[in-house]
Amino acid sequence: MYFLYNILVLITGLSLKIVVPFNKKIKLFVEGRKQTFQKLTNVISKNDEVIWFHCASLGEFEQGRPILEKLKEQYPTYKFVLTFFSPSGYEVRKKYEMADVICYLPIDTKQNAKKFLDIVNPKLVVFVKYEFWPNILKELKVREIKTILVSGIFRENQVFFKWYGGWMRKLLIAFDHFFVQDKNSKELLNTIKFSNATVSGDTRFDRVYEITKQDNTLSFIEEFKDNKYTLVAGSTWKEDEQLLVEYINNNASEDEKFIIAPHNINSEDIQKLKDSIIRKAILFSEKENQDLKIFQVFIIDTVGILTKIYSYANVAYVGGGYTKSGVHNVLEPATFGVPIIIGPNYYKFNEAIDLVKEEACFVVGDSEKLSVLLKKLFKLKDFKEKTGNSALKYVIDKIGATTKILYYLKK
Repeated sequence: MYFLYNILVLITGLSLKIVVPFNKKIKLFVEGRKQTFQKLTNVISKNDEVIWFHCASLGEFEQGRPILEKLKEQYPTYKFVLTFFSPSGYEVRKKYEMADVICYLPIDTKQNAKKFLDIVNPKLVVFVKYEFWPNILKELKVREIKTILVSGIFRENQVFFKWYGGWMRKLLIAFDHFFVQDKNSKELLNTIKFSNATVSGDTRFDRVYEITKQDNTLSFIEEFKDNKYTLVAGSTWKEDEQLLVEYINNNASEDEKFIIAPHNINSEDIQKLKDSIIRKAILFSEKENQDLKIFQVFIIDTVGILTKIYSYANVAYVGGGYTKSGVHNVLEPATFGVPIIIGPNYYKFNEAIDLVKEEACFVVGDSEKLSVLLKKLFKLKDFKEKTGNSALKYVIDKIGATTKILYYLKK
């Protein structure tokens, strides 16, 4: 199986190059990796002490971030390498100031794994959640480099727990310790004779709670909000937007305001969204020299500021719940203590499941249910505050994973 894996990796690498002219994301994926080794050699020397963090994408980065930043404080002379698998992570965080080198993880060939580790030669490697690259893991074990997994999640349908997954199970010995999110993950590891696991929880809770302590001021949002009741809809897809627009056009009070931050900020789609709204609407890209308080809808056609915008929400709608991949990050609005609304596909996300059980998050399946719920939240202040307080309590009760991991690393 290991032999077949390496053949498949080579075939995949060649196939991606063929697709490059036809797919923007694949182009970023392939072209970005051409710069990896040069970026590393420009910054890392043989005498440097290095800590390497690897994240699949943006969500995993947010999980690893609190650990990285605490280690940066503790080891200021070390150089930190941050790698991503996906363009959606790298493109957003390629200028992150706490890492010395930010680059794509090379395609997982034997040659790339050896070359990467020859250059980086890390003292510590931190993989986030569920990134398991066989050639990298094999080489880490051969070199006896300390490696941990943080915020890990294991499920029965993963290859490690299948009858044919022996070759992958062997690669898990590269990890000195597994810090997993839940008891089920630890028990699954125990079934394949890995006892070096700790249920630490999810470091994302530490990260999102820290967000409340930073400066989240956005003067243009304050101007637009004008102290009025505001719904912030984040990471919305077309299905989400159709429901929201129907409410805005037909049921919203003049005293309600709406901020919509679409997942896809393609200019054509953004314009279609704006054109579908009959209330007075403005785009982020049009805001200069405008009196923002006269508008009722603000469409955010940029990235990187949604977290701060959530701090201005009276209620939050989190998109993605009508897509196959499922709902987006519900913890960011939860940490600001606001009620959350999502679509029906949320069952892959423990935090969304928990928040629904805690009655801090509401699931809507159609425009009528959304309208009834939004009117209730708008009119009943006590109901809204009780719901928001439940969301915040859920986050506070879950913080502490970073402290547990750092304690282990000090030993």
